[in-house]
Amino acid sequence: MHPAQAVVVGFAGAIAVGTALLLLPFAKDGPGSAGFVEALFTATSAVCVTGLTVVDTPVYWTVFGQVVIMLLIQLGGLGIMIFASLIGAILARKMTVRSRLNTAAEAKSLGLDDVRGLVRRIVTISLAIEAVTFVFLFARLLLGYGYDVGLAAWFALFHSVSAFNNAGFALYSDNLMNFVADPFICLPICAAIILGGLGFPVLMQLRRQFGNRLHWSMNTNLVLSATLVLLAAGTVYITAIEWNNPSTLGGLDPWARVLAGFFHSVQTRTAGFNSVDIGAMHDETWLGMDVLMFIGGGPAGTAGGIKVTTFAVLFFIMVTELRGEAAVNIFGKRLSRAVHRQAITVVLIAVAAVVSGTTLIMLLTGESLDHSLFETVSAFGTVGLSTGITASLSPPGQLVLVALMFLGRLGPLTLGSAIALRDRRILYELPKERPAIG
Repeated sequence: MHPAQAVVVGFAGAIAVGTALLLLPFAKDGPGSAGFVEALFTATSAVCVTGLTVVDTPVYWTVFGQVVIMLLIQLGGLGIMIFASLIGAILARKMTVRSRLNTAAEAKSLGLDDVRGLVRRIVTISLAIEAVTFVFLFARLLLGYGYDVGLAAWFALFHSVSAFNNAGFALYSDNLMNFVADPFICLPICAAIILGGLGFPVLMQLRRQFGNRLHWSMNTNLVLSATLVLLAAGTVYITAIEWNNPSTLGGLDPWARVLAGFFHSVQTRTAGFNSVDIGAMHDETWLGMDVLMFIGGGPAGTAGGIKVTTFAVLFFIMVTELRGEAAVNIFGKRLSRAVHRQAITVVLIAVAAVVSGTTLIMLLTGESLDHSLFETVSAFGTVGLSTGITASLSPPGQLVLVALMFLGRLGPLTLGSAIALRDRRILYELPKERPAIG
């Protein structure tokens, strides 16, 4: 198989296994087993690190079911091929060329020389960040809320894994609304989400060359710059619009309003936790969050969306065109023309997916445009934020969201490459002509 096909098949297989495990009678609390749609939706949401739910996670699933969800989140965050290659390297002490190709395709690696080292570094970074987040959450739950050691450890472990992998699953029926004004819970979760959303290439380069910005790649510069701008803009936008909304930020102290605004700006990086009622927000806030969720986080990480690099590339292309310049220069380097086509392709496929999904949900369920658009963008961006309609959607509507989560996690280019049976090489060029634009 083509490496991209192997990635798609791996994710589909993980979803199938997760669905089967969640269908077991002891995965669901109470008599009987979970429904097929509920199990499929939850498994897809976990593997695709989205966080949308159709059932109440801490009530509907047993501890076994919650453990399955956590493992699916970890597996989906690291990547199926990366996980498989890690196991192969440990057991066989070697990696085949095909295994290296599959891993490089999923990790967006540009070379095959040290894929084993790449896998090791990705796993090490992931576990290290999750461990640090675990320590902060464990200490706060144990000392600040009176949890016993076992319960504090379980809740801290689940939420640290869910946070770093940008999943948004929580073991509280109201997600994290009880901690809206607690910086010792919100900020460690935000830090894990931001680091996971930067992408592994950025994290590894920062680890090696943190103090030497001149050696940073264009990708690292774009991800960090765009992330800072979008986080700040999102915080100001959400906080300003919701400041006097009594159902969201209006009833909080001023500093808690800023914390909640920042927290939800971080969540639009494709995490999905919420500390206030998303369904009670203003329509204008939803629209702004739609844009942020559509952009998403950094490539080759646990975030979704079209990626901040795609957005930044299109922005610089626009600026270059407005200036009348020939080449797109970013941070002292010239942008490859092939990247122009890739960015445009990703955005057009993403727009088509969101528009199609929104239309289908409106036709199948009769929901309004603002609700349907928010759920669709959240699913495609693998965010997990919801206005509260996901659980009430009809099974066909929920299956639409399943397809969008799968497409959004794999990425339009990866999924498109997997569908294509082979690369077509054209040995000739047609005459060039320029149509009128605008």
